[in-house]
Amino acid sequence: MDRQITQHRVYDVSPDDGARILVDRVWPRGLGKEDARLDAWLREVAPSDALRRWYGHDPGRYAQFRGRYLAELEDDAHREAAERLRALADAGPVTLLTATRDPAVSHTAVLAEWLTGDGG
Repeated sequence: MDRQITQHRVYDVSPDDGARILVDRVWPRGLGKEDARLDAWLREVAPSDALRRWYGHDPGRYAQFRGRYLAELEDDAHREAAERLRALADAGPVTLLTATRDPAVSHTAVLAEWLTGDGG
């Protein structure tokens, strides 16, 4: 299936977003619930706290983070939320949202690959 997945910061809103899905474990600082314009918040699909702390958004660890996070997506703790995310992506365009400063080296990039089958 050809899924249309984009990713960006939750603070940015675009008319082309499709379903806006926050995939962070904690609510973004300084953002009101109404301002987020979310269709879903799938916190359970985010990396575990231990993995997130280990990674620390260090681009030098991204490749190893990616592998560990892909493994987490298949475990029982993530499976239900991951399948819900797949179902949302099957239904139409999806934008994965994060408060992370650089989504290109975050879990949203890994999720986008995983959802489209590009390297995951």
